[in-house]
Formats: sequence, C-alpha cells, structure tokens
Amino acid sequence: MSDTAFWDWALTVYAGDGVPSVCLELQDTHGQNVPLVLFAVWAGVRGVALDEETAEAAVDISRAYADTVVVPLRSIRQRMRAVVGDMDDAHREALRTRIKGLEIEAERAQMEALAALVGGGSAEPEKAARDNLLAVARLWARVVPRNPLNAFCDALSERGFLRYNA
Repeated sequence: MSDTAFWDWALTVYAGDGVPSVCLELQDTHGQNVPLVLFAVWAGVRGVALDEETAEAAVDISRAYADTVVVPLRSIRQRMRAVVGDMDDAHREALRTRIKGLEIEAERAQMEALAALVGGGSAEPEKAARDNLLAVARLWARVVPRNPLNAFCDALSERGFLRYNA
C-alpha cells in the first residue's frame, strides 16, 4: 500500500459530482468528521472490517486533530469571510487562503495517521464500508445520522467508489 493511497482515493472521491456537498452536509448539519467518514469507507473498500479497537483508535486520532487544529483553523477561516474592520480585503483573502492550506495540511496528516491503522482485508467491500461508517459515526457523535450516511454510501456506490481498485 502506498503512503498516499487513502489521500489519493479521498481526493478522487471528493472530486465526484455532488460528493463535496454531501460531505459538508455530514459535517455541518450532522456533526460528522469528513476525514473519518472517508476513512471508514476507504477501509471497507480495501476489504477491512474495522474491529472495535481500530474504530476507537480512528475516532481518537480524528478528535485529536479536529479539536486541536482543524476546527480552530476552520473557525478562524470562516470568521474571516466577512469584512474585518480596517483590514485590507486582499490581505484578508490571502490570509484565509493560507489558513485553508493549513487546515487541509492538518486533515492530510490526520488521514495519514488513520491510513496507518489498516492494511488489506478480505471483507466484502460495500458491506464493510457501510458497517465501518456506522461504527465510527456511533463513536463520534451521540446521534448517528443513518439516513444521510446511507445516502452518502449510495452516492459513492453509484459512482463506482465502493469497488476495490488496488
């Protein structure tokens, strides 16, 4: 497995028609962590059914990155959407772009840490992806948004992203 296999897969999936909006809905409306959601599906696509220990480790890693780096950076970037007092708009936008780059860099580091948790497996990919997704969502949030998560998997399946390609 290449060190960037998960990252490369995630970029391909995220570029799929309608996928970014579904991911952002899972994040903004349902409180899910997009890199964790993508990891759960990617592991399943690789034939890996996450055991309880691995799912917990994935959630712990994701919380550490989200709480310490990603969410604070995202909050700053979002606050800077609006005009900020006497700050030059061009400078504000340049700073927002740099902050977004740091946010993406932190998510990539999170994803590399998540990818290191799994190798290959022999589980049926689509079933493992769906089961993994529900398992990590259960650990991540008090309320599991089953319908949106299943709709996300359906959308990925329709686009061919739930088939394993080595």
